Amino acid sequence: MGSFILPVVIVTIIGILLGLMLSFASKFFAVEVDERVVKVREALPGANCGGCGFAGCDEYAAKIAAGEAAPNLCTPGGAATARQISEVLGVSFEGVEEKKAQVRCRGHLGTTEYIMEYMGPKTCAACNSLYQGRRSCSHGCLGYGDCVRVCQYDAIHVVNGVAVVDDKKCTGCGMCAKECPDQLIQIVPAHAKVYVGCRSTDKGAYTRKLCKNGCIGCMKCQKTCQHGAIKVEHNLAYVDPELCTGCGECIAVCPTQAIQRYE
Repeated sequence: MGSFILPVVIVTIIGILLGLMLSFASKFFAVEVDERVVKVREALPGANCGGCGFAGCDEYAAKIAAGEAAPNLCTPGGAATARQISEVLGVSFEGVEEKKAQVRCRGHLGTTEYIMEYMGPKTCAACNSLYQGRRSCSHGCLGYGDCVRVCQYDAIHVVNGVAVVDDKKCTGCGMCAKECPDQLIQIVPAHAKVYVGCRSTDKGAYTRKLCKNGCIGCMKCQKTCQHGAIKVEHNLAYVDPELCTGCGECIAVCPTQAIQRYE
């Protein structure tokens, strides 16, 4: 029996010594954590979308606490998050500029068509690598829903072959825009009233041949707008949301219905 006691005692002593060493090391090498970083991080929604301009919520929290970033850059968190962070830092509250996603394509299955049967992985990124996709318009939405899969708010869905944003759910985080391989999605101010549902810079006659809803660069919208809010460059119309009043005159004169009002 005595022969078993000694090893047990030795192992116990070694365990105690190792425990003491680990306890000492944890205190000696401990890195002080700014409590403000922890509290700011807790206030952030944890989307890690990068919409604030930083790699994720952890980096953004650290930058805020260090005074290197404003506390109102988190669009998913909105005003409530900005207010909470301001209280943690003891600074005055400034509102968040709300944003939303915009899909620059209205080429649904009723206005354009597929020109090939794609047999590869069912992702937009994979399909886009082959001849710029399966649609007749090389600028059109590919419809495999890469944007849908990355959206954490159920705010975007593929309807009739093209991605559509639900403005009521969209937080403007920008994840869908980053995921779209053809840069069809852009982030705009939430107060934007109308948009151009096309990204094709091809000549008007060619665009019209490929998609009934494509912008043909006719310039009727630009000539009609009394506020200078819409310009046509390289055969494509662009709306300045800061100048647009939402009067709808551009929508009325657009011959292809490429310009639409937000729901």
